[in-house]
Amino acid sequence: MQDIATHTQLSALIRHRRSIKPVDMDGMRLVGRELLTQILEDATWAPTHGLTEPWKFIVHQGAARRRLAETMQQVYRETTPANEFREDKMKKMGENPLLSPVVIACVMERRGGAKIPEVEEIEAVACALQNLQLSATAAGLGCYWSSPPLLGTREFAEWLQIGAEDRCVGLIYLGWPRVGLNWPRSVRQPVETKTQWRDD
Repeated sequence: MQDIATHTQLSALIRHRRSIKPVDMDGMRLVGRELLTQILEDATWAPTHGLTEPWKFIVHQGAARRRLAETMQQVYRETTPANEFREDKMKKMGENPLLSPVVIACVMERRGGAKIPEVEEIEAVACALQNLQLSATAAGLGCYWSSPPLLGTREFAEWLQIGAEDRCVGLIYLGWPRVGLNWPRSVRQPVETKTQWRDD
């Protein structure tokens, strides 16, 4: 029988996961195709209404990262109102994909028709991305989920070559943490402050 993590191990993994930004990744250390495939396979075991499996992963590595960076900068320039435009944001869009060895454009691909509401398909993809991040963390990788507004533009959707009803819900930056990185710490509010018990 395949080894299954105990509840204690799973809880520890969930609490260990953090957002590791591209600047804290080793951009020169590649992530192997076999490991990437396993992580994406783990992502697909998310709950999905009607088994529509609405996720699609567009993986950018090597030179494709530069094309992604250039496209993001171009779309940002073309679609951002002048009063909201920020040079520092555009600069980061050009840098981040080159700092991370892998960038995954994560798409909700509409497959449920009118029977399944769009929000349920987006929620399924979000569950898949949590699986992805936990799997990556278990493998020792760092990951960062980014969702700049430009992902929702027609221009970016056309560049990704996704359908009119599809939606890019985020970019996952994935890579090995740089040597010497102090793993970020975090806290959460006590669950009691977010819970109501109704027993009768």
